[in-house]
Amino acid sequence: MLRLPFELGLALRYLRPKKNFVSVITLLCVAGVALGVSVLIIVIAVMTGFDLELRRTIIGFNAHLKVGLPQRPMAGWEDVMRRATGVPGVRGAAPFVLGQVLMQTQPDPRMRASQSAAPVVRGIDPVLEGRVSVLTNKVVSGVLDLRGQGLLMGASLADQLGVRVGDRVALHSTHALDRMLRSKDSGQRELAPAEDFEVRGLFEVGYEQIDAQVVVVSLANAQDLFALGDAVSGVTVMLHDSSVANTRALQRAVEEAVGPELRSVAWMDENRDLLGAIEVEKDVMLIILFVVMLGAGFCIICSQIAFVIRKTREIGILKAMGATTWQVVGVFLAQSSLVGILGVLTGLGLGTLGVAIRNDFLLWMRRLTGRELFPQSIYSFSQIPAEVLASDVTLICGVSLAMCLLAGVVPAWIAASMRPVEALRNE
Repeated sequence: MLRLPFELGLALRYLRPKKNFVSVITLLCVAGVALGVSVLIIVIAVMTGFDLELRRTIIGFNAHLKVGLPQRPMAGWEDVMRRATGVPGVRGAAPFVLGQVLMQTQPDPRMRASQSAAPVVRGIDPVLEGRVSVLTNKVVSGVLDLRGQGLLMGASLADQLGVRVGDRVALHSTHALDRMLRSKDSGQRELAPAEDFEVRGLFEVGYEQIDAQVVVVSLANAQDLFALGDAVSGVTVMLHDSSVANTRALQRAVEEAVGPELRSVAWMDENRDLLGAIEVEKDVMLIILFVVMLGAGFCIICSQIAFVIRKTREIGILKAMGATTWQVVGVFLAQSSLVGILGVLTGLGLGTLGVAIRNDFLLWMRRLTGRELFPQSIYSFSQIPAEVLASDVTLICGVSLAMCLLAGVVPAWIAASMRPVEALRNE
């Protein structure tokens, strides 16, 4: 027969459910710890999921490094690509052109006028782009065909403008508008006609800021739109390992390979503000929720003090029979630890379940309330991303257990400091 230590056995006996007020408080303590741990796991998993999903989306669309000249077009990009891809650890490279345009849709008989928007145009080489971007695999309607005057449009942008595959749009480049303004000042009144494009496909990378603001044309068409000649805005470089340390190391290696006149921008620098804000929010949320966990700790203190008062006579008998101070302390510390362990394990199960059914619950709440509780236009994702990391779970469970253990110190010391005669007399 397995024999438990004296302190643990007595703690288990005291925790056995009974029909009294102390047992109810103990159950509430377990529920409080479980609720705190489960909420912590769910919230931190969602914040981590946001961070990781945002990184995957941004990196998947923009690659890991962008090489180019500050504020100027870059000529000789073929040589830059050759040097960059020669660096060990580089998976691929591709040229790109980036610029903003004024876009007008074709007139719709159901509307008074055509729709307008000011998206960002990205010029790509469809053959090379597959090496550095997920864009070529994210076409959800139509085909990836940029030949002639072909164009790809973000699905959200197309939905806003009422554009379908096969429609035509006009692009007014900033270069053409500048030329018209200069001609007006010179008195020549030159008119620069818009470039007419056919929407061949719609893409959806899963991030609203990209799907609602970007259109894609061929590299040659983008060069013509912005009057770049054979130059490009830069070269995107994809690495085999996108970790921060490896990206920094290869960033320096690529800069040495392409020459001192060119500069490279890493993915974490280009999106520093956004990713930094998410990281800060995660840390603040962790602190706030751990403060909430202190409430469960105070509940344990109150329940243990109530238990000490109720068991004053038994504590006096134990000490009269020879129980040492540390044995009495061990009984109540074991009791608070068991409450903490039971609460943490229950919270771990509830938190894991909550993460698993988060999107089903969101859909149920949407049907119940008739409201969009997680609008894609605000949060940029159609579903709630989540990622449970072992390090986060270990930190949450470990700190929660430590708080529960510390919550039992004061009541345990009160019980251990009782003198047997006084405890029996007061009883």
